[in-house]
Formats: sequence, C-alpha cells, structure tokens
Amino acid sequence: MFKQLLMVAGFDKYFQIAPCFRDEDARADRSPGEFYQLDFEMSFATQDDVFEAIEPVLAGVFEEFANGRSVTAAGSFPRIPFAEAMLKYGSDKPDLRNPLIVSDVTAHFEKSGFGLFEKIVGTGGVVRAIPAPNTAEKSRKFFDDMNDWARSEGHAGLGYVTRKGGEFGGPIAKNHGPENMARIYEELGLGPDDGLFFAAGKADQAARLAGAARTRVGEQLELIEQGCFKFCWIVDFPMFEYDEDLKKIDFSHNPFSMPQGEMEALETQNPLEILAWQYDIVCNGVELSSGAIRNHRPDIMYKAFEIAGYSKEDVDANFSGMINAFKYGAPPHGGSAPGVDRIVMLLADEPNIREVVVFPMNQKAEDLMMGAPSEVSPRQLRELNIRIVEPQKS
Repeated sequence: MFKQLLMVAGFDKYFQIAPCFRDEDARADRSPGEFYQLDFEMSFATQDDVFEAIEPVLAGVFEEFANGRSVTAAGSFPRIPFAEAMLKYGSDKPDLRNPLIVSDVTAHFEKSGFGLFEKIVGTGGVVRAIPAPNTAEKSRKFFDDMNDWARSEGHAGLGYVTRKGGEFGGPIAKNHGPENMARIYEELGLGPDDGLFFAAGKADQAARLAGAARTRVGEQLELIEQGCFKFCWIVDFPMFEYDEDLKKIDFSHNPFSMPQGEMEALETQNPLEILAWQYDIVCNGVELSSGAIRNHRPDIMYKAFEIAGYSKEDVDANFSGMINAFKYGAPPHGGSAPGVDRIVMLLADEPNIREVVVFPMNQKAEDLMMGAPSEVSPRQLRELNIRIVEPQKS
C-alpha cells in the first residue's frame, strides 16, 4: 500500500531492495518472518510495461551468475494463463525443465468399464493423465510405489496403466478395455512403451495430485533438464474464489488488483469467472514474484470488496489511508517484487532457502543462537504502554 501511495503522490517510478516481514509458515523456499524483495512500482503502466521493465533485470542477473547455465532470454518469457498452468502442469508454479504435460481425459471415462472413474466423472469430478515415458522395463514396483507415495501425501491413490510393446497392463486397462486405452494413447501421442498415471477427483484435488505426480515422475525418470534457468509468467489469475470453509466468495490473490473488464465485469459477470490483472514470475518451479496492475478507482474497489462480503464501512475502516488517497485521483499503476533470497537460492543451486540466509531462524521463527525472541520484562512493557491482561475465568 505504501508504494501505491507513492504513485498517488506523483512519483512515476519507485524501486528499492525492501525488507519484508510476514507472519507465514516456513517452507523450503520461504524464510520465516523476514525476507528481501526487489520492490518496484510504475505509474501509467500496463502489464506489458511491467514485464518489459523486469525481464531484462532478472535475465541479466541470472546470466551474470549462471556459470555456464542457460537462461531464458529477456523478452521471451512464456506467458501461461493460470487455468492452462493448472491443467497442463497441475501447479501455478510450473517447472518448465520438466517435459511432462498433464492432460484432461475425463471424457474417456464418462462411460467406462472402470467403475471407480465412471462414478467420479458422473458426480462432477475429473480425470487427469500424467505420462511416464519409456517405462516398459520398469517393474510393477515402480508403479505401486507411486501409488503408495500418493497415499502418503493424503490422496486416495494414483491409478496407472503399464504398456510394453503395445500391450496394456494393470486393472484400469483391463476394465477400461484395450481399444479405449488405445484411443487415449493416440490422443495424447504416447508410444508403445509408455506408462500412464491417473489422478481423479474434484478438479482442484486432481490438479494438485497430477502436479505433484508430474514432478515426482520427472524426478524418478531423470527427465528434468539440468544446467538451465527457465522463466515464465503466470497470468490471468481469477479475481475471486469460493472458500469452502467459510462458504463464501473471497479474493483469490491480491484484493487490490484491477479486475479485467473493470466495473462492467464486476456488475455483469459471474464473480468466479472474472479474471484479474495479476501475474507471478516463476523460475524452475519456484515463484520469484507476485505482482499486479492495481485497482486505482474507489468505486471499483468498493464493488470488488462488496462481492467478497465487505461493506463500504469495512473498506473505509481497514484501508482508510489508501482509499482516501484514491478519492483525490490516482494514476493507473502496477508493479511487482521479485524475492532476492529466492534468486540467490536458485543461483546457488540450493534446494532450501536456509542455506543462503546468513543467520537463519528455525521453523518457529526463533534465533536459537541469540536466544530470540526472549521474555519481555514488565519495565519494557511499561515503556511501550503495553499491558498484559489475564483472561477472565468463565
């Protein structure tokens, strides 16, 4: 919000290496508590302007420190719509070094001798297929281990079909029939010695499993291209999503993004079909940055928040500084913020971001060496006008 206020104040461009503090769970590519970004924002900018500004910077940094590894050239980063990424890669952070492509084969199982898939499809589910090329010489254990892995990850399982010399194997092929399987293989362009895995269920669940399976199969079969950095943009994120826990429509990404179609889209389209001017930049399966063309109009902001269940009073109370500034007139603006720590992690070829942080904290955001955070004394609390109130016993 601060960098957006700079645009409202009349700055046409802004950038800094900004320290960021967020209450987020730690993971392999995320430091707990704090990290650094190359933060930038531009007034009167389109999505293309943002891409043209940052691609030479990222490509240039990676080329300088690549040590002979190839880098996607500036100006040629592929742009993949979110829906396409979720279908083909099962992820909005696709690793393009992996040649495997996920396919939707739902229609093939609408009427099938394989009752489980037919039932899933009949109740609104989908079936996604993940190829396993040149696995004719793999034993049954390879396929069973993949199924066990899927179950260990909390999924119902990962179906599979084997093929050797054109002969299909496994219970799915037996029940679905060789002719029907041959049609699937022809449609996907698979060969006589290629295996096939299946992820079935609700669309979002099937996508997650298919994406994870794509990664694991690529690693197990050593298909991941080495010695390269492959960038892409993920674009056209949905503006809203349905929150199953809260049973309501909510924002899916950045609530301050401009919806594609602006006010007309908010007033006339199904909220779950509205796209936003939001984008992520991804390299080798790691999200380096999120960004957006911002919503700079108060009327559109009020309407977007209304769809997500927030009143005008909620917006005025929670975002008073920005909404009041916008009422004086704000230029169209947008930007992004690539993560510096993640860039270093990729260049250093380290799988865990802790390896490139000089004084890393543990999973609980504790610095064990310094004994921090420590207990706060009553005197320190008084200096900060903080009082601890014990909860009343009911």
